[in-house]
Amino acid sequence: MSNIKLLRIDDRLIHGQVMTAWVKNVSANKIVIIDNAVSKDNFLKKVMLMAAPRNIEVEVYGEEDEDIQKIANSIKEDDKIIILVKIPEVLEKMLNNNFKFTEVILGGMGSKPGRKNLFRNISVSKEEVDSFKRLMDKGVNIKIRIVPDDKAINITETLKKYE
Repeated sequence: MSNIKLLRIDDRLIHGQVMTAWVKNVSANKIVIIDNAVSKDNFLKKVMLMAAPRNIEVEVYGEEDEDIQKIANSIKEDDKIIILVKIPEVLEKMLNNNFKFTEVILGGMGSKPGRKNLFRNISVSKEEVDSFKRLMDKGVNIKIRIVPDDKAINITETLKKYE
């Protein structure tokens, strides 16, 4: 889908200057969030809408197959979309629902129980590492890149500490 300008994993989803920089970098006019917690919480939805840069449309969907299928049906011809997810498993669901993509930017996954530090502000669990590997096996290139000005780092090297 050529309308998707950026697929990003970031557990903060929309946040301040980082998101503003990415919107400008890819000339986006729409942000799509795929996350069960946000989709079910009207307060969190409002927070995401308020955090988005001005003049950017924001849509929120759950992680279920039927929700992901709705995204494809909502895309208009002139949309330039940033898709935000918190975890790599959501990207696998997207691939299973006929979304075509070959690159993902990993921006941030915070520390929490069951996760080990991978790189700076990125921590991952064994299950998430396995998900990254499955995505790579399907031809998806995963790059660590916090902001657009950062040099992209291929995740392959950083994942070696889990082998």
